[in-house]
Order: sequence, then structure tokens, then C-alpha cells
Amino acid sequence: MNASSALAPGVARREVAAWALYDFANSGYTTVVITAVFNAYFVSVVAAGATWGTLAWTLALSVAYAVAMLLGPLLGAHVDRHASRKAWLAWTTAGCVLGTAGLALVGPGDLVLAVLLVAFSCLCFSLGENLIAAFLPDLARPEAIGRLSGWGWAVGYLGGLAALALCLAWITSPLAAEASAHATVGVCMLITAGLFALAALPTFLFLRERTPPAPVRQPQAERSLARAAWRQLRESLATLAHLPDLRRLLACIAVAQAGVQTVVALAAIYAEQALGFETAQTVQLILLVNITAAIGAAAFGQVQDRLGHVRTFAITLLGWMLAIGLAWASSGPELFWVAANVVGLCLGASQSAGRALVGLLAPASRRAECFGLWGLAVKLASIVGPLCYGLVSWASAGDHRLAILVTGLFFVAGLALLRGVDTGRGRARALEDGGAW
Repeated sequence: MNASSALAPGVARREVAAWALYDFANSGYTTVVITAVFNAYFVSVVAAGATWGTLAWTLALSVAYAVAMLLGPLLGAHVDRHASRKAWLAWTTAGCVLGTAGLALVGPGDLVLAVLLVAFSCLCFSLGENLIAAFLPDLARPEAIGRLSGWGWAVGYLGGLAALALCLAWITSPLAAEASAHATVGVCMLITAGLFALAALPTFLFLRERTPPAPVRQPQAERSLARAAWRQLRESLATLAHLPDLRRLLACIAVAQAGVQTVVALAAIYAEQALGFETAQTVQLILLVNITAAIGAAAFGQVQDRLGHVRTFAITLLGWMLAIGLAWASSGPELFWVAANVVGLCLGASQSAGRALVGLLAPASRRAECFGLWGLAVKLASIVGPLCYGLVSWASAGDHRLAILVTGLFFVAGLALLRGVDTGRGRARALEDGGAW
């Protein structure tokens, strides 16, 4: 299948490139802020290496993800009704960019400022991630949705690679060698924010809002945002009663992503605290992970439409179990580098396969809402996984090896849940009129 035949009728390659460039743009945030640079800086400098530092970091992320869980389905239903995905994507992008730039102000002991900015920027990132994913079914033919999802994730990891490479160039420069950790990390935050803003511009210039406004299913009479959010969340979860395969898939994603998000949020901390990596070594490690993640996303994206999305997802979960075992067994950098490469391959492939499956199993009239539920599952995982790691580390007086071993259990549980997902049955149900439920 060539590139043109993978696209839905009327979709130009330029538009797909603009959509994929958003993955390029926002990946710098997760790579630099959440995975490689600011998380380790937060624990070692902002929290001054205190034993509660890792737990404080995971709590800051957990607050952001909890709010995103509440607001995701509400925002998804709103943009479905008003066909306003692109407009809200602009607001969430601006929030994440400004929040990331603000992290440049965080110095030693600025715990409150760091927590507020991390939580705000992470919330904006999370909501924007849901919105950009909801465009995927509009752009690809159903039989090629996995391939296009893989392209997007691959381009995204190249974006993370670009942001990290620019930061590494700064960190290893003579100017940075003479600067404080505060100044060095601050420049990295500004680089990340600037690249996000610049790379996201084509998305807003060329990506079209194709899906027409969905009918309002009941009057909106709530007096508060909280009530509206809870009502919409209940409605969205009730929708899953009509979509049993999507419901089981989202449960699988919630469990498996708990492991994935733990690795994403705590890889640099584990490398520094358990194996003694320096900042430059950690950045180099994450650079390599982004390369292998891009390869994994692109390679599995090419085969998952033929191999089967569920089977592809299962293979990646087995790979995650292998990676966790290697990381736990590592006593030095050599074996940990091998584990990191396995993580990279599985990271891109598992996220691509999961997103493609949601796109296949979501009714056309409820795509943004269903991707809001996908976001809810991922954000729930992003709370449970890293918080579990932080609690185990804290309770065991900093035993990061035990914490990473516990993380592997999430992938075992995810694989068990995945066995009950039937793509053909779920796709047939999605093609029925979801607006009548």
C-alpha cells in the first residue's frame, strides 16, 4: 500500500504531515521535561536530594493527570458538538509552551513554583494529546489507520530526539560548563518551549476540521464546571456499555500504560539514583531511546495492519517485560543500555498500536469523546504507575530496583486483559449509529 492509498478520500499528504508534526512538536516536552532533564533536576536540585523527592515529583504529575482525567471526556464531548478540536488544541498548546518556558525560572528550593508549573504544563499537554489523536480517524482509511498512527509516533520521537539533541549540545558546551545547574536546565526549558511552538505552526496552518458538529444529546444545564465534568464522565463511561471491546481495550491500556508511564517519568531518576549516571550520560541514553522508539513506531506501523493490532500490541507488552527484567538485573551501564534499546522499540510500537486500536473501535460521531476516554485511561495509568513507583521507593528507603520490578507487573496484567479484545466485533459495533445510544 503506497502513502496516498493509506489516506482517507480528500486528504492531502501536506495535511497528514501537518498532523504528524504536532507529534514532533509535543514530544520534546515529554522527552526533556518529563523523562530526561527536569525530572532529575527536580529531585536532585529543587528537592535537594531529599528522600521524598521522587514521591513529590510523581505527586505533581499525578495531580495534573487527575485533572486531565476529569476534563478530557468533557472537552472531548464539547469539541465533538462544536467541531472545535483545532481551536482548543491551540489553547492547550499555548498553555504547555508557556508553562514549559516558565520552568526556566525554577531554582533550588522553588518547590511550590516547580510543582505548579509542572502540573499546569502537563495538564495542557495531556488535553492536547487527546485532541490531536482525535484527528487520526479522519485522515486514514480504516485498513491503514495503524500505519498512519505509526508514522505519527515515529515523527514524534524524532521531535523528542531533536529537542534532546539541542539540549545536549547546550549542556556539553563551554558556556554551560561554567553555568549553574539552574541556568543550564533553564536554557533547556526555553529550547524545548521554543521548538514546541515553532514545530506546531504547520498543524494550525494546514490541518482541517473535517468532522461536522455532533448533535447535542441532552441539554447542558449544570451550574459548575465540576458538575458538568462529572456528568459528562458518567455519560462517556456509560457509552462503553455499547462498546465492550473498546471498554476492555481501554482497561488494558490503563494497566499497561501504568508501566509505560512509569518508565517515561522515572527513567532518568532510576539511571542516576540506581546506576550513578551523570546528566550528560542520561541525556545520551534518552537520545538513543528516541531513535529506537522512532524505529519501533515506524516498523510496527508498517506491519500492524497486516499482523493485527491486538497481536502487535501483545508482542510489545512481552517486549516491555523483557526490558524491565534487564533493567532490574543491571548492575552497570552496559546491560541498562540494552534494556533502554528494548524500551525504545516497545515504546513507539505499543503507543502506536494502542492509539490505532482506539481509532478503529470508536464510532465516528464520538471520536473526540472516545479519545477523551483513551486519554483518561492513559492519565489514570500515569497516576497509578509513577505513584506506585514513588511509594515503593519511599517505603523501601530508596530501593529503585524493587520499584522497577514492581512496575513489570503492570505489563503482565495488561497482556491478560488484551486477550479478550476482538477487533472485528468491535469495529462492526463502532460502525453502528453511536449517536443513538
